[in-house]
Amino acid sequence: MTHQECDGHNLLACPVDGLELNEAGEGLKCEKGHSYPIVQGVPVLLRGDVEETIGLAARSLSLAYDWARGVRKDPFFIETLGISDQQKEQVRSVYASGESRIDPVISFLVGATNGILYKNVIGQLDRIPLPELRLPLGEGRRILDVGCSWGRWSMAAAAKGYQPVGIDPSLGAVLAAKRLATTLGLPFEGVVADARYLPFKRNVVDAAFSYSVLQHFSKPDARQAFEEIARVTRPGGTMKIQMASSIGVRSFQHIVRRRFREPMKFEVRYWTPWELLDAFRDAFGNAELEVDCYFGLGLQSSDIELYSPPMRSLVKLSELLRRTSTIVRPLAYMADSIYLTARNSPQHFE
Repeated sequence: MTHQECDGHNLLACPVDGLELNEAGEGLKCEKGHSYPIVQGVPVLLRGDVEETIGLAARSLSLAYDWARGVRKDPFFIETLGISDQQKEQVRSVYASGESRIDPVISFLVGATNGILYKNVIGQLDRIPLPELRLPLGEGRRILDVGCSWGRWSMAAAAKGYQPVGIDPSLGAVLAAKRLATTLGLPFEGVVADARYLPFKRNVVDAAFSYSVLQHFSKPDARQAFEEIARVTRPGGTMKIQMASSIGVRSFQHIVRRRFREPMKFEVRYWTPWELLDAFRDAFGNAELEVDCYFGLGLQSSDIELYSPPMRSLVKLSELLRRTSTIVRPLAYMADSIYLTARNSPQHFE
């Protein structure tokens, strides 16, 4: 692993015991003997002794160890992607043809990462859909992208002057993000990891961001991830995390359609805004709420031309309501998708 990849060992720590990691052959190992493989420059720092949040981590870890042993069947690690078996076969076919302008992993992952509004462009992307990151200019600060997948938010952060470090349990997705950064000429450091057990030392990033990830965690797991994000973010650093609100019209319709049952596996968990504010204050010492979008999750005005014509009108209305919510504050509590923002308070940890 080079100095440019996660600054050597300056950031990384064992996800089991927090000890420093040292090079051991083509992998990393801590003093207590926990060892981890490195695949194509990407450390795979997953724990094999905990229950998964999504059924990708075990595959990533198993195939990474196979790679370390010299069993190297698929350099794209397609089996670790969160897409259907049919789509995986299509990815393989496109790679074999060599005819795609856009990385096939990204083109087929876009529906899983960006949402149902992108279903018409799955496998047919003609450009990389980079969203608007609602944070100040980075000015070289390091930002942690929790659940980076193929890197859309990491690239948006890099384009805004940040030095992104992305984590995700999918090895294939993180490798796609690394390829995308190379193509775009942007900085990116990728680690295969679990948000509940971040493999970093304390206070090593200046900001943290997560979108459409922690809303899928059980509430105890999400709270654990909040605590981990607080641990690795420097005092005064900004944390901005998108979550799904139960108050939004579209969210409530989904809850009714599920007949108010408890969510299963990686289904979206809906929180009340007040529940989220309390959870953030517990983890970070403070919290502010702002609107991401109305009428669903993941609506991005920057991608409006990728949506069907009826949905474009909905996105425009969502944007109008979002801007209005900065003046009419009660409107913010009616959004389907909200951002919680906090500044890491050193007093909170004293």
